Amino acid sequence: QVQLVESGGGLVQAGGSLRLSCAASGRTFSNYFMGWFRQAPGKEREFVAAMSRTGEITHYKDSVKGRFTISRDNVRNTVYLQMNSLKPEDTAVYYCAARRTYSSTTYYVDGLFNYWGQGTQVTVSS
Repeated sequence: QVQLVESGGGLVQAGGSLRLSCAASGRTFSNYFMGWFRQAPGKEREFVAAMSRTGEITHYKDSVKGRFTISRDNVRNTVYLQMNSLKPEDTAVYYCAARRTYSSTTYYVDGLFNYWGQGTQVTVSS
């Protein structure tokens, strides 16, 4: 089992920044491929970003490229999502997730992630 706890969400004006953190406990954090997803009201959960075990591979949703950065600290067992130039359409509950395996073709599939956090709300006002 891996337990994931997100933090860092909040209310920010458009153009502002937030840094989300996801602290992991349980199994060896560095064994897991980590991802961030989000779900806006009335919409399906969608992929945002993901990072391989040692950080050499990253993936991003097209609409966040150049604005969001995923990173991880395998000593602190934490994955981060730095979000800059936030837009109202970024408003959602953000979830971190962990999966045991990596695939270059399915990295965005939420159903393949094994563990999930409880989510943190991000609200961007216009």
